[in-house]
Amino acid sequence: MAKGHRSQIKKERNQNKDTRPSAKLSYARMSAQKAGFVLDAIRGKDVQTALGILAYNPRYASSVIEKLLKSAIANAENNNGMNPENLYVEECFANKATTMKRIRPRARGMAYRIEKRMCHITVILNER
Repeated sequence: MAKGHRSQIKKERNQNKDTRPSAKLSYARMSAQKAGFVLDAIRGKDVQTALGILAYNPRYASSVIEKLLKSAIANAENNNGMNPENLYVEECFANKATTMKRIRPRARGMAYRIEKRMCHITVILNER
């Protein structure tokens, strides 16, 4: 292995990194489908409109995603030096995570399996 080879690989890897401001929540205690309903409502909107939509959405996922969106806005300001008025939600998605298995006792000594699903939520912003 030539000297400096590993550092060259690291430089190339860092050049290919995504520089858009983002925030990710891992193992959110809701299903990816339920989170997806709320994410569909804010995709492509500017951040102020998206925060307004999330504030008045009655779903549980909206409060979690609102907090995540505020974190992404703070990342854009502090890490990327972007103006919050020019930001919009470029990408947002929820991927399936692990599932907690629980048991529900039933009649005649039986038991049903309860699956408590989790998801990973990602919000990526960009400037207009």
